[in-house]
Amino acid sequence: MSMTPAPLKGETPSPQSLGIPRIRIAVSSCLLGEKVRFDGGHKRDTYVTEALTAYFDFVPVCPEVAIGMSIPREPIHIVKTDQGPRVRGIRHRDLDVTDKLRQFGEAMAEELEDIDGYILKKDSPSCGMERVRVHGTGGAPSRTGVGMYAQAFMRRRPWLPVEEEGRLNDPVLRENFFERVFVHYRWRQMQAEGMTPAALVEFHSRHKFAVMAHSQAVYRRLGRLVAKAGSEPIETLAAAYGAELMSALKKCATRRGHANVLMHLLGFLRTQLDKEDRAELLESIENYRLGLVPLIVPITLLKHHFRRHPNPYVNKQYYLNPHPPELMLRNLI
Repeated sequence: MSMTPAPLKGETPSPQSLGIPRIRIAVSSCLLGEKVRFDGGHKRDTYVTEALTAYFDFVPVCPEVAIGMSIPREPIHIVKTDQGPRVRGIRHRDLDVTDKLRQFGEAMAEELEDIDGYILKKDSPSCGMERVRVHGTGGAPSRTGVGMYAQAFMRRRPWLPVEEEGRLNDPVLRENFFERVFVHYRWRQMQAEGMTPAALVEFHSRHKFAVMAHSQAVYRRLGRLVAKAGSEPIETLAAAYGAELMSALKKCATRRGHANVLMHLLGFLRTQLDKEDRAELLESIENYRLGLVPLIVPITLLKHHFRRHPNPYVNKQYYLNPHPPELMLRNLI
């Protein structure tokens, strides 16, 4: 069995040396600094190109160039028509790339089967995920559109985690996106290894608290699905479970939801902690619920106590370690 060599003394260990996998995510090419924009420029995003490079392999995609448009090129926008939204040239109305962008989106949804997330360029008539300007509605453009390529892609891959680079500036949306990326990766890896009733039960067991933070109702529904493992066709059961899971995770967990999970975790320490330690943990959870401290504070305190008092069930929970701590995704939520 091949093993990653340990880092030399004084060397910063790579994520891979610590057992953290590299995950493939698609990214709009311009966000990576590629000069593919209509004006020959780019929209390099420093968070994507600097903070994420240690953990992710990027798959650059520019649908406008891919369908044959030149660099530089005629700028395009979404226009409201009797036939529905169309993507047309701003200066030359006879330029219409709607169908080409849709077809390319459908093709890429099939081709990029091994990605676990997608970061799109906001406001783009091809790549925008939401609130793209739609012209021809009378007066100012309405913010009701979806990029034509993005719309076709997301329709084919509804459970793939997708975000825009602008929304990643919001700490809650950012943490939610990457939580979903890592869950999607683990789900896809399990499918690749062969879905079995035992594998589904184990997957659910390790993600229980993560799901509970998002929705207790979904947590209960997923539990009922897993209870059928072994008595119903596993392929049908897994498809229903995966769709329910990824749909639930799209809704950001609230402070109340997290606080509920933190209290559940505290319950596993009820016989190990003295009065002072328990009071400190309770205060930390309440301060988080009230918005006085970020989530990382009670999480760090809980992990400290579980290192002193290991619990096999809790140690398996991805809730405590949903993504690499170096990404600091829970430091601001």
